[in-house]
Amino acid sequence: MVRPITQSPWWPVAFLVSIGIACSTAPKTEGGKSELESHAASALAKAEAVDPTLSPLLRTMKGHAVFPEVKKGGVVAGGAYGKGVLYENGAVVGYCDVSQQSIGAQIGGQTYTEIIALQTPEALRRFKEGSMSFDATTSAVAMNAGSSASAKFKDGVAVFTTDEKGLMAEASIGGQEISYQPKGM
Repeated sequence: MVRPITQSPWWPVAFLVSIGIACSTAPKTEGGKSELESHAASALAKAEAVDPTLSPLLRTMKGHAVFPEVKKGGVVAGGAYGKGVLYENGAVVGYCDVSQQSIGAQIGGQTYTEIIALQTPEALRRFKEGSMSFDATTSAVAMNAGSSASAKFKDGVAVFTTDEKGLMAEASIGGQEISYQPKGM
């Protein structure tokens, strides 16, 4: 008997793997790029409303990336994927994506917004080169009022998440990897 994929306990993994294979860093059309930029600006505005200290912090950064919707899911093995926008001096300079593979005790799925603050020129360079990845010891700060004011930077980078939807129980080993494509390419 053939079952629909959604009845398999592995459907979240299969779904995320299929998304990751089909995705590229920048949207293909100008309309898609404009839509991603609009979603990123909206997600950033929501995060700044949750934490009013975020905006002043980001103005002091060399750059920041906003991933308005990162989708994560897994059953033992899992993954996550999201597209975003990179800002320098408040202007969009390119498009990026974040992907993650993990293995360990985990089940469920969630969607969240991720903001990466790049404090130093070196951190911004590593981000643009695609040589930035986050290991299991890197943690994200859940946004709430004042959370960015006490941000802990590691190698010039701090990660914030907000607007979490879904439920995921997880104790996994895995890291996020970033890809970047300059605007106009």
